[in-house]
Amino acid sequence: MQSENAKFIRMTTEPIPKLICTLAIPTIISMLVTALYNIADTYFVGRVGTEATAGVGLVFPVMAIIQAFGFFFGQGSGNYISRSLGAKSYDKAEYMASTGSFFALLFGCLITALGLLFRPAVLYALGAREGLVAPMTVSYASDYMKIILCGAPFMCLSCVLNNQLRFQGNAFFAMIGLVTGAVLNVALDPLFIFGFHMEVKGAALATAISQAVSCGLLYVGTLRSDSLKIRLRNFRPTLYYLKNIAVGGLPSLFRQGLASLSTLCLNAAAGASVEASMSDAAIAAFSVVTKIMMFAFSALLGFGQAFQPVCGFNYGAGKYDRVRRAYVFCLKTGISFLLAASALGFALAPKLVALFRDDPNVIAVGAVAMRCQCCTFALMAVVTMTNMLYQNIGRVVGATLLAVARQGLMFIPVVLILPHVFPVPIWGVYLAQPTADLFAFILAVILAVRMYRELRRREEGPCRGRSYR
Repeated sequence: MQSENAKFIRMTTEPIPKLICTLAIPTIISMLVTALYNIADTYFVGRVGTEATAGVGLVFPVMAIIQAFGFFFGQGSGNYISRSLGAKSYDKAEYMASTGSFFALLFGCLITALGLLFRPAVLYALGAREGLVAPMTVSYASDYMKIILCGAPFMCLSCVLNNQLRFQGNAFFAMIGLVTGAVLNVALDPLFIFGFHMEVKGAALATAISQAVSCGLLYVGTLRSDSLKIRLRNFRPTLYYLKNIAVGGLPSLFRQGLASLSTLCLNAAAGASVEASMSDAAIAAFSVVTKIMMFAFSALLGFGQAFQPVCGFNYGAGKYDRVRRAYVFCLKTGISFLLAASALGFALAPKLVALFRDDPNVIAVGAVAMRCQCCTFALMAVVTMTNMLYQNIGRVVGATLLAVARQGLMFIPVVLILPHVFPVPIWGVYLAQPTADLFAFILAVILAVRMYRELRRREEGPCRGRSYR
């Protein structure tokens, strides 16, 4: 109880910039390390061949679905935990920690069972079929997906434990678990792929093993820190806890789920917008660009995740002025960072793509796609921070709209329509993401202004909390 009171005092009194920057160091490292899981696979698989890169790219939606359920239970339980700790409801927070964790483990096992049972149908839906891509691409996709599915329970539970540690202000222990897993993944990839001659199977096995180790270390982190403990006796599969998980987790579920669907649409559009002999190269190129942009975006997500516990604690404590000032601080910092990252990415696009695959066709397509995305990349700071604000204060409708805007609500219709509008179809695919980013930004600005005004009204109302600067 004493440690929880100390954490409450820190979250609700420490100066905003210092507090968020302190929390951001481990969360940024954690997110960059998480992105390394996919980056490492893409890099080493790229040494095998263009068909291997395309095959792994086709399976990316499966990993997105696994992560979607992990983030659903992780963000849902984590948001509730931070608000409960801010309101000093420690028993409810403890029950939610165990409930979110065990639900994630169960759903991970379900994904493994269903995925393996219906694997041929899933592969067909992903586009891994002859006539659309080369036969070797189909084979690589099948090999990779089979092993990745076996690691689904560990991936889901890792997401939950990582989020719960962060939302309790224990981002350091979350960082240790994720960093160790990523380092192991980078070490095992070349060993399995080239040393044991397992090719794509080796990449998948390295990822699955690394996720399992990371999951174990994250659990140890809950035991060694002052975090809420995961106990079976605290598992509460009741409507009350499920409802609160849904309130905080639905935006993440929809965002990740639609990211999976958008990748399917992107792969289909990329393959269809070029000659048949170029389809594998186009799919591989967009897969590489997605991983590179996600790596830069992960740093922003890490910084935003430092905002989440601050937002949850202070909103639960009624300190709305601190919620507002924390949001503005993160917004300014996020925009500045993405502007710098966009300039660097635009200048180095061909070289960055070439790091993953030295195929001239992959580099040509990937460089243009990356430069187009860099033109609107900084707008995502507004979308992301506003989404996190809505999600952490329990505004599920606004949070869900923002979560699905970029990769679903805006992107899917755009990527399906634009290739038919341009005389050169591939340019419709190039401009799909920037166009979706612009529309998502407009929606975020509207919701941001609305919430900013509401927080100001709450500050001036009878529940106004003391301002700590």
